[in-house]
Amino acid sequence: MTEKHEPLFDEDLRLLPWTSDTGKPCYLAPGAEGGMISALADATEDRQITDAARVLGECEAVLAQPAAGALALRLALTAAVRALGDVLRVAHSRGLRLGACDDD
Repeated sequence: MTEKHEPLFDEDLRLLPWTSDTGKPCYLAPGAEGGMISALADATEDRQITDAARVLGECEAVLAQPAAGALALRLALTAAVRALGDVLRVAHSRGLRLGACDDD
């Protein structure tokens, strides 16, 4: 028999651009828009997007160097993975708020 589970969170919660100390997602309750945490989340998202654009440029520069060694490629890839993860989290959070994507 399959049980229907209620969602743990109201779907209007905002997924924040950081995690807890234990790596779990953090959320902001509805109605908190315009507050300090919301402003901090907006600024963090903007910084993450700006950082991702910078990392993209740096990765392109490394890839344009035919003599780039394994360490340079590994460092570029590590930075790209981090930046991509941040930007995907921002996109997911914004998509949830717009109703454009599922929480899964």
